[in-house]
Amino acid sequence: MTQEQTTAAARPSGPCLVLGGKTGMLGQALMDALAKAGHPAVAQGRDDVALTSREALAAYLETVNPGVVFNAVAYTQVDKAEDEPDEAARLNKTLPENLAHLSASMGFKLIHFSTDFVFDGKGQEPYEVDAPTGPVSVYGRTKLAGEKAIRSVNPPGWTICRTAWLFGPGRKNFITTILNLCRSRDTLNVVDDQIGSPTCTVDLALHAVQLLDADASGLFHVVNVGEASWCELATEAVRLTGLPCKVSPIPTSGYPTKAARPAWSVLSTAAFTAATGVTPRPWAKALRDYIFKDLQDFLEPQANRG
Repeated sequence: MTQEQTTAAARPSGPCLVLGGKTGMLGQALMDALAKAGHPAVAQGRDDVALTSREALAAYLETVNPGVVFNAVAYTQVDKAEDEPDEAARLNKTLPENLAHLSASMGFKLIHFSTDFVFDGKGQEPYEVDAPTGPVSVYGRTKLAGEKAIRSVNPPGWTICRTAWLFGPGRKNFITTILNLCRSRDTLNVVDDQIGSPTCTVDLALHAVQLLDADASGLFHVVNVGEASWCELATEAVRLTGLPCKVSPIPTSGYPTKAARPAWSVLSTAAFTAATGVTPRPWAKALRDYIFKDLQDFLEPQANRG
């Protein structure tokens, strides 16, 4: 147990509430994972409660009376956050802070999701949970502020899962964007000098439930094993589908964005494995299963299934 982990709380009673569970990519995956694990769960939707009002949130939570709250809601538009820092902070900092206070007063366990963007990207080895942070964007700074707010309030049994580069069923994501582009283009240029931990939401949700079932608390990195550049991830997706599109590497300077991205944000899952005894599967295996199970419309007859 690292200094970032707290003593596990007793297993809470009441259903699991998934904020973002009706339409969010991660939220939907969490609802599926909880059902498979036998946990009663309630999915929160956009019209159910004003999440940025602590009073409204408290009233909603009193109605649901959850034993666990999974916060799968965030402001994730990285570039737009540069122009809307207050909007980003409302979801990424104020919401988890309010949830932490309500967790402390109402007694539910809070499981919150954060991001690899809390790091500056100057590392060369996978980041451990206690590695120094240094976000380089508004998005990263607001997500780190949310983490700090939870830890400052310190409700019993809090859990933060940092994750990265999400893809999965239910919503548009990097993989579906790439494959849609490849349907109409012969070539595609993708950044090759940003390295991270591609992660399937199906796996992330499963592992979050495993942390719950293990009564684990604290800070964890929860991603698929391995590392890749955006170009490598795109290339593998295109190869699996058999689409006749060439993916070419370009530097970050060839695809300028308003917000800076960490050049290196690979996360170590050592703390997660120590807490659960589970080693996440490689991202390439998760990607393969996602494409052949959920993206069959993209598959060409000549796609390599071997």
